[in-house]
Amino acid sequence: MHTILIVDDEPNYQIVLGEFLRDEGFETLTADNGQQALDLVKNNDINLVITDMQMPGMDGFALLQAIKEFRNTIPVIMITAYGEVEKAVRAMQLGAFNYLTKPFNTEELLACANKALEHHSLAQENKRLQMEMSSRYHFDQLIGKNKAMVQLYSLIERVAPSQSTVLITGESGTGKELVARAIHYNSTRSQAPFISVNCAALPEALLESEFFGHERGAFTGAVAMRKGKFEAADTGTIFLDEIGEMPLPLQAKLLRVLQEKSFERIGANKTIHVDVRIITATNKDLKDEVAQGTFREDLYYRLNVIHLALPPLRERPDDIPILAEHFVRKYAAQSGRPDLTIAPETLRVLASLPWDGNVRELENTIERATVLCPGSVIEPEDVQPLSGVVGDTDTPPVNVSVDQIPPEAKLTDVLNDIEEKMLHRALEETNFVQTQAAKKLGITKSLLQYKMKKFQIRRGDE
Repeated sequence: MHTILIVDDEPNYQIVLGEFLRDEGFETLTADNGQQALDLVKNNDINLVITDMQMPGMDGFALLQAIKEFRNTIPVIMITAYGEVEKAVRAMQLGAFNYLTKPFNTEELLACANKALEHHSLAQENKRLQMEMSSRYHFDQLIGKNKAMVQLYSLIERVAPSQSTVLITGESGTGKELVARAIHYNSTRSQAPFISVNCAALPEALLESEFFGHERGAFTGAVAMRKGKFEAADTGTIFLDEIGEMPLPLQAKLLRVLQEKSFERIGANKTIHVDVRIITATNKDLKDEVAQGTFREDLYYRLNVIHLALPPLRERPDDIPILAEHFVRKYAAQSGRPDLTIAPETLRVLASLPWDGNVRELENTIERATVLCPGSVIEPEDVQPLSGVVGDTDTPPVNVSVDQIPPEAKLTDVLNDIEEKMLHRALEETNFVQTQAAKKLGITKSLLQYKMKKFQIRRGDE
């Protein structure tokens, strides 16, 4: 229930407005003067203030300014006498949501109050989301203790408050956008928009319009004026992912934005000026692209003011268990399984896998395991189907006749029996050389060792 504070030195107005708003489902508080109203605002959860402009002592203007200094998101509706338009305009300039001129009807008051409360709700939600995003992309959320990553986090922390252009490089799945968002939400632009554009996800013909917008009739299909991403990111940050895929003609226009902070919409002559921080990312070597003539050298040096290189996950294996446990906590909570844990053997298996898809692949694997794991502990077999295969993926499927399996047999027993026999055969054929046996089975050496322990297989067993 919304709480509305009514401020008026005339008791009759307090009574009439209070009863009307309570009948409409609102909770109301009243104050006789500005100071009393300010005390109520500071000690109660007020969603809207409706105040008279003319009051002894602290008048409506002073109260409005005091409220805005204390909590800027609370909307204030001013009540003015007939003919006080200049005062009403001044109130709006000071931050009032709206004003009503006496005499006014209750429908007008209710409509104005509902709009103000809707505005307040949106402002509160926006504030909540900003806090959530700042928390989500705080430096503490960059997971890892690997020496190279710790040095990288330190560099990111120093880069964030600056206005410098940043180039982030790394393989797909290493977390380039996560780093870009961390830079934005820990910068002086954190309250402004963060706009992300994947340069590889849009056709070349649409990229310019996506970046800079267009006027109505600028080309076939342009039925209305449309602002581009750079306008949307004004005062904030624009993140251009896969910048190496940007066509050369558009690279020239981007260079102008970097140099002059201005551009024109397609089909327009008016120059638009923007204040935007540019962060770019690529999984390509832009120096090679420059040498091949597919990327402008002058643009490369403009973008490469600060270079952050993210190492692939295979080069930071000591971080894999930390990341895995982090993702288990995250997705176990989302799946309603807060007691789910991951076995030490599973962490060892995960640390031995190549992770060509990097952190993204690891996260997807853990998310899948938290959903499909039948028990309360994630075992190696729960993650093996996604990432454990290291052999020839083109091997033809094995045909096993179901007729040979007793009808009363349980699936788990059958699978365990087949698995144990295949392990024995592979180990015997390779004279118990575990690396060769694991390759023959198409699994990792760590997973082989886990399964040998599971079935108590030792050299010399028949």
